[in-house]
Amino acid sequence: MTIEVQRLAPALGAVIEGLDLAEEIAPATVDRLSELLVEHQVLFFRNQQISPQAQARFAARFGTLHVHPIYPELPDLPEIMVLDTHRDFLPDNDNWHTDVTFSLTPPLAGILAAKRLPSCGGDTLWSSCAAAYEALSEPLRRLLEGLSAQHSVAKSFPAERWQSDPAFKERHERAVAKHPPVIHPVVRTHPVSGRKGLFVNSGFTTHILELRAAESEALLAYLYTHSARPEFTVRWRWQVDDVAFWDNRSTQHYAVADYLPERRTMYRATVNGDRPF
Repeated sequence: MTIEVQRLAPALGAVIEGLDLAEEIAPATVDRLSELLVEHQVLFFRNQQISPQAQARFAARFGTLHVHPIYPELPDLPEIMVLDTHRDFLPDNDNWHTDVTFSLTPPLAGILAAKRLPSCGGDTLWSSCAAAYEALSEPLRRLLEGLSAQHSVAKSFPAERWQSDPAFKERHERAVAKHPPVIHPVVRTHPVSGRKGLFVNSGFTTHILELRAAESEALLAYLYTHSARPEFTVRWRWQVDDVAFWDNRSTQHYAVADYLPERRTMYRATVNGDRPF
């Protein structure tokens, strides 16, 4: 089976052709996709009529699967998270974030499948944390490498969003109790490539420990703005049955919430990762 790779942007992103993700993938192909994931940071696949079971099976070729403590999931397949957003369940991923950095071991990767889309809008952008870090001046890079930051589940999942439904309220309270704030380095080293990248995000990062509050706020605001520069990003315009596969260790993403009152339904499988260093 021949894999074709088409780069989308200098910083990150590639379209992969020649694979049916619903089929059994050979070990050599899994290894090749792992290499391409590290190289391009986010991979896109068109025309993938993949069932939730096949999506979970594909994701499991890259590691054990994460079950999200708050978001809804498929009843018989908790490893598949359901992002079904509409006027009665508003989108909340319209901010730059790296998934689940409130965990001591944030995910290695996310695999998102488009199931239902609005007539227009609903794009997702990814940003390369490595490209953003490498574009900083050397003195600022040296400063950042000695810093650490706190990440909190409560920042991205405020209690008021989950209070109206008793089941979600209980789920949210359990998740917050189970996941106290954690500390990660501000600059993370990729465990495969060795490439360094920024590891703070507006979704979960609360403050930098070594700085005064005003200094932390100012530096984080700059890093968030810097990381979102168009030069470091790629934007994907979804079609039904598209699949995106991103390296959560080296990217952030932003789901554009411009489609209400229309509906957008996505299924996500998430591969467990390791502790950042």
